Amino acid sequence: MGQQTTPDQPIITMRGDKVALGPPDPGLVSQLQRWLNDFEVGRTTWGVLPLTLEDAADRYRRNTDAGNVSFVIYERATMRCIGTTLLTGIDHHDRTANFGIVIGEKDCWGKGYGTETTRLMLEYAFDALDLHNVMLTMQEYNKRAMRAYEKAGFRLIGRRRKSHRLGGRAHDEILMDCLATEFEGSLLPALRPGE
Repeated sequence: MGQQTTPDQPIITMRGDKVALGPPDPGLVSQLQRWLNDFEVGRTTWGVLPLTLEDAADRYRRNTDAGNVSFVIYERATMRCIGTTLLTGIDHHDRTANFGIVIGEKDCWGKGYGTETTRLMLEYAFDALDLHNVMLTMQEYNKRAMRAYEKAGFRLIGRRRKSHRLGGRAHDEILMDCLATEFEGSLLPALRPGE
């Protein structure tokens, strides 16, 4: 926080060892469209419907609306944009939100970027926004994501049986959450005065 940037460097809000998170960038909508139209990426997030650039821009606008907090995910080693992450449905009264992430660059899968991004977002939710419960939903066939979420601190809380169809088969939707009182985070020490 508080670093200087040049015009060709993205603004960075939070840093981990492997990833950095920065504010939404409307210049990345065409990259979002490319990810949304990739079946391997889309099957774990939005589905497999073809989306125009206008559709992707609309989705971008909805993800950055009031009540949501959205970040671009950058690979620290190269500072290239590799995905997006967000908290939606933020409720400050009940101190809850829903979590979402997509690593759109497939060469970045399996490198721990999703786990670290998830930990940064949980710490942001609990320390910066003072939330208490963050929940996510996912499809049962996305085993890689489930491992990343569990490593980051999420716990299985239930499943909606055979509620998601893909490839001619019905799959369970998995529900997971993380509580501030159970989360052990330390990636954002700047948010803790006196440390």
